[in-house]
Amino acid sequence: MTGSDPEAAREETDGARRRPLVAITGPDRGGWPAWFFTALAVRRAGGRPLRIRPSRPCYRCHFDALIVGGGADVDPALYDEPEGPSAGDIQAAERRWTQRLIGYAFYPMLWLLRRMLQSHGGALDPERDRLEKALINRALDEHLPMLGICRGMQLINVVLGGSLNRSLDAFYVETPKSRSLLPVKRISLESGSRLEEVFGPGALWVNALHDQAVKRLGRRIRVAACEPAGVIQAIESTSGWCIGVQWHPEYLPQKEIQQRLFRALVEAARQTPARSGQLAAG
Repeated sequence: MTGSDPEAAREETDGARRRPLVAITGPDRGGWPAWFFTALAVRRAGGRPLRIRPSRPCYRCHFDALIVGGGADVDPALYDEPEGPSAGDIQAAERRWTQRLIGYAFYPMLWLLRRMLQSHGGALDPERDRLEKALINRALDEHLPMLGICRGMQLINVVLGGSLNRSLDAFYVETPKSRSLLPVKRISLESGSRLEEVFGPGALWVNALHDQAVKRLGRRIRVAACEPAGVIQAIESTSGWCIGVQWHPEYLPQKEIQQRLFRALVEAARQTPARSGQLAAG
């Protein structure tokens, strides 16, 4: 046909058929269910999953998109957000100078003690933190599509200079705190957000397994969804394909609407020019 470009048509066909390689991060121990269901979702979306863990970091592996999975809490040392109240908070709450003096001394000591204990045990995973920070920076530097799930969303925000709420108890004083693998929480998507493009307008029902959430937004990050209690349920980059969700869409394989998120990620990776060879970590 006159005016057609066989080379362009062939490239378009190859792009449509290409199955992007999607790196999926997780812990060395206890991460098998999350890996299985996330890999399943990626395969259903037309991608090829690649598992990355601290014991198999694969810093130089080629991949076309990145999923930063859920799991242990992000180490508070990475965002250095004091748990105790400020001096102004203490002064406002405690009118007597003796009580204020105790507060000035006690709260910093309590915060330091908890930080020291958390840094050497508990659910923290510093090796995973280091690995995922490097992969997140690499994905950002190379403009690769990226999806953060629960902890993954939180770590993306921290890498970009944001902070987290270590406890969500204050959000659920008047309403009960839901915790379930089933979609029991109703959230609202921000109008005009990329996430609304993925799911469509209106409310979305999600599951709830988290104990922490985004507090102060990182650089070039905006809120994409919230729940009625005020907890940020999703964030996204103001440029490029980078989305973080507080819930676990991989654990809802029976919900077609949740599969849209993985399809959108794989499609974004498919639109990224194919690269070859081994790439260095950022």
